[in-house]
Amino acid sequence: MLNAAALLLALLCAANAAAAADLADKLRDDSELSQSTAKSLRRLMPVRFYSLLESNQIANSTLSLRSCTIFVPTNEAFQRYKSKTTHVLYHITTEAYTQKRLPNTVSSDMAGNPPLYITKNSNGDIFVNNARIIPSLSVETNSDGKRQIMHIIDEVLEPLTVKAGHSDTPNNPNALKFLKNAEEFNVDNIGVRTYRSQVTMAKKESVYDAAGQHTFLVPVDEGFKLSARSSLVDGKVIDGHVIPNTVIFTAAAQHDDPKASAAFEDLLKVTVSFFKQKNGKMYVKSNTIVGDAKHRVGVVLAEIVKANIPVSNGVVHLIHRPLMIIDTTVTQFLQSFKFMNENAENGALRKFYEVIMDNGGAVLDDINSLTEVTILAPSNEAWNSSNINNVLRDRNKIRQILNMHIIKDRLNVDKIRQKNANLIAQVPTVNNNTFLYFNVRGEGADTVITVEGGGVNATVIQADVAQTNGYVHIIDHVLGVPYTTVLGKLESDPMMSDTYKMGKFSHFNDQLNNTQRRFTYFVPRDKGWQKTELDYPSAHKKLFMADFSYHSKSILERHLAISDKEYTMKDLVKFSQESGSVILPTFRDSLSIRVEEEAGRYVIIWNYKKINVYRPDVECTNGIIHVIDYPLLEEKDVVVAGGSYLPESSICIILANLIMITVAKFLN
Repeated sequence: MLNAAALLLALLCAANAAAAADLADKLRDDSELSQSTAKSLRRLMPVRFYSLLESNQIANSTLSLRSCTIFVPTNEAFQRYKSKTTHVLYHITTEAYTQKRLPNTVSSDMAGNPPLYITKNSNGDIFVNNARIIPSLSVETNSDGKRQIMHIIDEVLEPLTVKAGHSDTPNNPNALKFLKNAEEFNVDNIGVRTYRSQVTMAKKESVYDAAGQHTFLVPVDEGFKLSARSSLVDGKVIDGHVIPNTVIFTAAAQHDDPKASAAFEDLLKVTVSFFKQKNGKMYVKSNTIVGDAKHRVGVVLAEIVKANIPVSNGVVHLIHRPLMIIDTTVTQFLQSFKFMNENAENGALRKFYEVIMDNGGAVLDDINSLTEVTILAPSNEAWNSSNINNVLRDRNKIRQILNMHIIKDRLNVDKIRQKNANLIAQVPTVNNNTFLYFNVRGEGADTVITVEGGGVNATVIQADVAQTNGYVHIIDHVLGVPYTTVLGKLESDPMMSDTYKMGKFSHFNDQLNNTQRRFTYFVPRDKGWQKTELDYPSAHKKLFMADFSYHSKSILERHLAISDKEYTMKDLVKFSQESGSVILPTFRDSLSIRVEEEAGRYVIIWNYKKINVYRPDVECTNGIIHVIDYPLLEEKDVVVAGGSYLPESSICIILANLIMITVAKFLN
């Protein structure tokens, strides 16, 4: 009988010579696969798996006598693989499948024939369980009636195996048998007794026993530390932990792509989705879209503590807490991070909690005193910015910044959307005279929510994490710690887009990235420019025409003070009280204004006009922006009457014609 090495060599050599040569070249040049030194097969197969095949008699027999498909992990995959045992036969199926012909499941050659699940992501990548098939590295041959195909994959396939001493436990269990005997399988000694007993009490075993291909989410015992939590696990909650008729392994999971759970019906609608943080941690969340008396609307977030456990009717993921159950206050939710470290489960907001406690913990007491509260919680990655480290040393400043993330209201996405119906939603924080500005774009899964506070635009990366007294929204930046220049802020803030466009075509914006200057920029918000269309329709139209860029630039210069320091609204109020008015240096001249504070809001008086300050003190790395309700504009600023003004393009045409006439006369 030929051994595995000889047969695989024959398989590869019998393939189309040109194709085989191309593949050999690719693999020879691939750092992941080039550790092998033999001239033929060892250029095509990773060393580790090749040696395992040689030593497995059943694999040798299959390769000698039968058609088959073999899934071969790369050398790098073996370097990442933590288990001491590699199950070679779990990588072989006794049918030959090209990538295009792979069905949803194939039976492996391992004892009990546990299935391998074939899925695709939105990019068209093909996965075998949690391993991606590398598209260009497949080889096929057909010799003596045996069609054999090799696919290179980027992970070692790991079956569900039984612990030593439990020989009576089935090798290929379904989800129910796994749940009933979880302690007898190699799953890192993670217990699921509490959830198992609730499934039994609710008589929901059939959900986990169902034939087909499903995704099962099983909370571990650690998630039931709160004494009353297990009693909240009823039949509907159990249904919410199952995604029927869909197998989702984490590597192939679409980010934040909601799937209907088994608890998706007329009177209760619960979806489940997966998402990954930048540090690689995988989370799953339930979103109760339509709730009832027992099941509240909102998102519940759980970290996956043991992923991708294949069973005969799908895949199981062990999660750190049950989904759908909203039984903690915002304070309790944040306190759940108390003992978290860098690698701990449920660490999505660990750094936010640490900053609160490093500041003395008083912020947590303030949150606890609120009957309704919404927290905008920066993710762990948001705290890694270098400009935040300096702020963390200033206890007073960081207290103000933390307060900027707290809202005295129960504010979910629907409520934000209602506030945002006709304008950008302005919401007060617990920080005195500080507001946040929400903007909602898109619908459904395409919804994007941004929030601005203290000069920082942040995107909500996880909304509506529900608590008994409010919501937590996870955001991607720390508010109040600016990281962009004045130009960067203009470019990214949806409220200032008209001013940005006007400054761009007039080249006024070119100076705003200069970090050697300090700018105080009074920026009219878009609605302010829209008001000028009603007041001065002719002037408004021309301001946004390239032919009138000189006028646009002159008007914008009036709004920009350039100095060796920036001026906050409090500074300007103080100067106004002392001197009656404030004269600020601009590019060509100066700007004379008076600033008053009325009922906690600021008002600018310019040329006998009162202009409200909509957003004061938007900090930037090279200055400050004050968003105002109306531009510093009068109708006489752009006057075109009786053809007395010629646009630049017309002047250019006339000059070109004069030059041509002059040249023609000279040549004659």
